[in-house]
Amino acid sequence: MNTVGISVSARSTPVGRPVPPVPSYIMGTGHFTASALATFLLANNPAAESERVHRIARFYIEEAAFEGVNADVAFIQMCLETGFLRFGGLVTPEMNNFAGLGSIGPGQPGLSFPDERIGIRAHIQHLKSYGSPEPLAGELVNPRRRFIVPLGKSPQIAGLAGTWAADPEYGVKLDRLLRRLYGV
Repeated sequence: MNTVGISVSARSTPVGRPVPPVPSYIMGTGHFTASALATFLLANNPAAESERVHRIARFYIEEAAFEGVNADVAFIQMCLETGFLRFGGLVTPEMNNFAGLGSIGPGQPGLSFPDERIGIRAHIQHLKSYGSPEPLAGELVNPRRRFIVPLGKSPQIAGLAGTWAADPEYGVKLDRLLRRLYGV
């Protein structure tokens, strides 16, 4: 049984270790190591700079743990938002904006952050603000948090469709990527 009392069929990895259920909530603890997250991203974008990808994955795990956000969910959202660090839209790599924060359209490409860690922290803070009404554990670095009313309005990943992103399929896209990460 999982935490909400729904029976989950047992799955195993090829080496016999059980695979946890794919998360459906923003808050929680991730399953994967920074190395595993980096490997997943690099498998989807072999041109990405390996050292940078590993550093970003480590920052996601550290920042997510600090705020109680599931790092797997946050990392997958970054993969979706940046095209596995290919960018290519209004947000560019040097902006250190891994979640498209403030990117609305031409003339409003989004927020810029001074470094990768602060950009990731802003993403985690924004995601926590959707997933939980609890106050932030760290100092606010995300100026767009004030637009999330009420705090905790979308605790489930599916609830990010139409709230975080206008795309009605946004939650489905995140779930598909999480399923790929979890190998199901």
